[in-house]
Amino acid sequence: MNNPVLKHELKIVAWEVTRTCNLACIHCRAASLDKPYEGELSTEDAFRLMDQIAEVGKPIIILTGGEPLLRPDIFEIASYGTKKGFRMTMAVNGTLVTPEVARKMKDSGIKRVSVSIDGSTSESHDSFRKVPGAFERAVEGINVLKSCGVPFQINTTITAENLHELEKIHQLAISLGAEAHHIFLLVPTGRGRDLGDRAIGAAEYESALHWFYEQRGRSGLQLKATCAPHYYRILRQRAREKGEAVTFRSYGLDAVTRGCLGGISFCFISHLGTVQPCGYLEIECGNVKTSEFRDIWEKSEVFSRLRDLSLYKGKCGRCEFIRVCGGCRARAYEATGDYLAEEPLCTYEPGFTRQSA
Repeated sequence: MNNPVLKHELKIVAWEVTRTCNLACIHCRAASLDKPYEGELSTEDAFRLMDQIAEVGKPIIILTGGEPLLRPDIFEIASYGTKKGFRMTMAVNGTLVTPEVARKMKDSGIKRVSVSIDGSTSESHDSFRKVPGAFERAVEGINVLKSCGVPFQINTTITAENLHELEKIHQLAISLGAEAHHIFLLVPTGRGRDLGDRAIGAAEYESALHWFYEQRGRSGLQLKATCAPHYYRILRQRAREKGEAVTFRSYGLDAVTRGCLGGISFCFISHLGTVQPCGYLEIECGNVKTSEFRDIWEKSEVFSRLRDLSLYKGKCGRCEFIRVCGGCRARAYEATGDYLAEEPLCTYEPGFTRQSA
């Protein structure tokens, strides 16, 4: 491979504006609690951060948490980001969405809201969320978003506990009027570390992603897999099997670009201002309280290593799909302590040299 270093245009920033949350989800990467957290960025800090991000690019910014609606100045932050030219989105659990909240979302320029639904019934969803009534309130919130004309998508984290419900959850997303369905494969961080017996295996992982591929064009929803980089290999394999051109949407909220984006076109900023490759790869690359965002994005040693494909190890390092997949760096780190190690939940065996991909 002549040039093993990937370009690093910043396209997406997930920003944990607060860690406080009104739920206690069993798979929460942050193990969030319903309490105040000290040291969170102030409103002024938030504005300054967006000024600095704007010097690097105009990415999609995901306001996440915790539960971002528990932050009092969340709509000031959203409005400021909109004025800076960012595509502002918000990731919520749906339980706090009222008509007033939905109007504020719309007025502040939120382009899309993601709502997490991890079960097709109140019983299964609430068992994830650990709060009775979470499912009913989330569906009510989704209906409010729909009635107020706020675009929304459904996010689903897949574990062995709900894998059998994936089809029903997908149908629920369709019936609720979602624009997209994004699936997330569990990364064992935070409370998710306690789900070892409920994580799906490599074969189930592969099967689920093939099923997800087969839904393309059937439902009318935009489909995207996150923390599931193998999907981007499968997209190309299945297209080639059909003799189709391998062309996918490469921009916007449902862009199909590359598997693991951490440190390449995506980064995560914690409630304390810590910059990481993603929310699940808990390696500090700098802090916006003490360093300029541009310096962190362009000069972090961790980011530089993630962008250099020649450093990847094991079968990821010799795989012909490394540019489009890359393996989940967070899952590799949790399994081995090395974020450049091979993806532990991959059944694929590289069959060619990198040059043949």
